[in-house]
This record gives sequence, C-alpha cells and structure tokens, in this order.
Amino acid sequence: MAKRQHGDARPGTSLVAEPPPRRPRRWLRRTLLTVAAAGAAAGVALTLLPREAQQRAPHRPPAPAPGPQARALTAVTTGVPAALPDLTELITRQESAVRARPADARAWAVLGLAYVARANRTADAADLPRAERALGTSLKALATKNTEALAGMTALANARRDFAAAKRYGEQALKLTPKRWSAYPPLIDAYNGLGDYTAARNTLDKLMALRTAPADRPAVMARASAVYRDRGWREDAMAQLTDAAAAAGTPAEQAAYRAGVGQLAWERGDLTDALEQFTEALRLDPAEVTAGPGKARALAARGRTADALTAYREALAKRPDAEVTLELGELYESLHRTRDAEAQYALVRKRAEKSASDGVDEELLLGRLEADHGDPQEAVTRLRAEYRQHPGTEVADALGWALHRAGADKEALKYATAATDRTKGGGVRSALHAFHRGMIEYKLERYGSARLQLEDALMVNPAFSPLWAPEARAALQDMGERSEGPLPADVL
Repeated sequence: MAKRQHGDARPGTSLVAEPPPRRPRRWLRRTLLTVAAAGAAAGVALTLLPREAQQRAPHRPPAPAPGPQARALTAVTTGVPAALPDLTELITRQESAVRARPADARAWAVLGLAYVARANRTADAADLPRAERALGTSLKALATKNTEALAGMTALANARRDFAAAKRYGEQALKLTPKRWSAYPPLIDAYNGLGDYTAARNTLDKLMALRTAPADRPAVMARASAVYRDRGWREDAMAQLTDAAAAAGTPAEQAAYRAGVGQLAWERGDLTDALEQFTEALRLDPAEVTAGPGKARALAARGRTADALTAYREALAKRPDAEVTLELGELYESLHRTRDAEAQYALVRKRAEKSASDGVDEELLLGRLEADHGDPQEAVTRLRAEYRQHPGTEVADALGWALHRAGADKEALKYATAATDRTKGGGVRSALHAFHRGMIEYKLERYGSARLQLEDALMVNPAFSPLWAPEARAALQDMGERSEGPLPADVL
C-alpha cells in the first residue's frame, strides 16, 4: 500500500495508518551507552546492551481492558457501534448518576445518547422519548457549548428521520467542535436525508482531512464507504469498509462493518460473499442489527427458502423491525402463501404506527407498503408530503413507483429518473431503482430504455427481490428480442 499524508482522501485508498519506521538498533545502543556513561560518573556502572536491558527490565502488566460501561461510553460519545449488553449496563449506571446528580449536564447527555443507541439496536422507539427528555434536561442544565447534548439531539433527530432538525443540531455541534471527527457523520446522514448530496460530500471531504487517532479511523472509513456507495463507487466503498472491519477495535464494531461488507456484496449480487459476511457478523455479535435480515435475504436468493424463513423469524425475534417485517411478507407472497403475507403486512402497519407514536417518521415505509400491498392513491398522498420534506433518492424512487401503481406513469417517470440520475444524486447502483424505472418505461412503451433499465437491474443483482426480480424477467421476455435503433437521449 502506498504511503499517504494525513487527510489524503482518494477513493479506494485505506485510511489505516502505516506503522512508523523502525529506529535503527545502533540508535538504541548509543542511547544506552550514553546513559551508562552518565551512570558511571555517578558511581553506578551501567553497561547493559539492548537485549540485556530488555531481559532485566521490570515487568509492567498490560493496562486492563476497558469494562462494558467504559466500552459503551466510548461508543455512544463517538457514534460507533456498541454491544447491546454494554449499552444496558451504561444506561443503568447513567440513570443512577442523574438521580444522584440531577444537575449534571454531561450525565444527562450520555444517558440520552445511550437511549438513542439502544433504540437503534432494538428497534424499540420507546427509548426515543426517553432520550429526548434526557437530552432536553442536559441542555437546560448547560445551555451553551453543550456539544454532547447537541450530538445526542442530532442522533435522535436522525433516528426519527427528522433530517431538518438533525441538520440544525448537527451544524451547531460542528461549529463548536470543528476538529472532532464524530461531529461529521451524523451531519452527513442529515444532508443525505434532505437530498443535499453536495453538502454531504463536502462534509465528508472535511472529515477525511482531519487527523484522527488510529482507534477512530475504522469509523471514518465506514462513513466514507457509505458516501462512496451513494456516489456509485462500489469498489471504493467495498475497499474502505473491508479495511474498517479489519481494523475495528471491538467485536460489535467489527460485526457492524462486516455486515456492511455483506450488504455491499448483496447489492452487487455476490451471494456467497454476502452470506459469509453476514454469518461472521452474527458470530461476532449476535445482536448486530443488519446481519440477521441480510443472512435471511441471501439465503432466500440462493433458493434455501426454509432456512431463509427461519433466519427472518430469528432476526425479528431479536429486533422487531417494520421494514424487515415487510421483507418477510414479500417472501411469503412470492411463495404464494397469501395469508402469511397478509399477516406480515398487518404487522408492518402495527409496528410502524407504534414507532410513529414515539416520534419516528414512518411515511416512507408506509408509502412503500401501500403502493405494493394496499392503496396506491394513499401511498401517493403520503409520499408527496414526504418528498416535500425529504427530497432524497429513496423517497423519489418510492414516489415514482407509487404514482406508477396508481396509474400516473408520465409523472412517475420524472421521479424515477431523478432516483437513477447521477446528476441529481441517484448515483447509487440500486437494482430496485432500476427495476422501478424500467417497469414505468415499459408501461409507457419506451421499450429501448425499459429494456436497458431492467437488464441493468438484473445485472446489478439477479436476485434483488423474490417478488420483483421475476417481474423484471417476465417484462423482458414480453418485449422480445432487442430491436435496433437509438435510445432516448435521457437514457444515453
């Protein structure tokens, strides 16, 4: 690996620092002889050679490894993944601390951060109102320069998909601590949620230019990987995240990055690597939030349906996530198990409504559910309002598809094009986005472009959905052989 200066952020390069150059042994010998001469002048004969010095040096036991609370405290204050048992211990300690010291702003802020982290780990949005109360109490106790409370409010707003609030709090936190690397990733998430991809990329560039400690670099690489993925730089994203997983300091952090590598492998259709990465992530941390559903997804794609259903049930027993519940319902539907599918769709609504009552914006998920398995017109209503607030790629794709399902294909194409247009932020290579645009153009009889999009969806990931991949193949078969002639200009 080529040596780089600090702050070099070229895509595809690792941020792991190379080991410092070893000092020549003659330097060490000369130093010891100098010390020996000084000692002799004081009547003490020091003639130890380097190896002898090492043998006779007093044994110093290694520093004890940090305990669960210390690990969780480091994780939540820097935004890296924390093990669920560690979070539980930290929350217990912080709840005792704020009862003993109700005016301790930092104790309240750490408690709020821990609540947000646990909500993300368990999909239990009931922790989010608790986080809001704790962080609000911290800000009342220390109204100015309370960077930890501002960081907590940013994380809370992102967890609720309130990206405008996350941007506001995140920019305040960054202004106070521009050299603190952990202030940057939550702000990047907020910009992405608002569809401001230019600001997200600029913020990443500033993050990459910082001098970060070795222990922090895996998290920085993971953030870079996510932005590279959104730009469509899949190999660069994979290189950064693979290096992050190799350099991660705790099993929970390593498991999260391994699961991320598995997701990238899944998105490019590499089912073998995806399954291996998800399985290893679960070995490292059985509570890793994306590894269980990822494993189930990969098993379904390989035709191991019974194993996939078991993996989905196990994942949902640990973390009853509404989006994963929707995936399981669609797998049942692809197997023509209609009653089982309908039961899962009803559960999606129940879980989404519960988290919405705790302040989470679930309009994107509910819009997707209504578009495909409910009332497309209701989906359009929900997603129009959501797009006005959060005009990002995911919402544009969902709105375009809802309009298509409601019969408004001409308007649908505008949003589907935005979701797949690199100049408008749609640089991510998403098989689902390409499928949606291809089916819309197929309905509009734009067959050249429709074929291109559907072929691209199946090339990116031939098994991107048990429900929709067969639909893509059926549409391509219906269009017959490729015809000669120019494609529309916007496709080119």
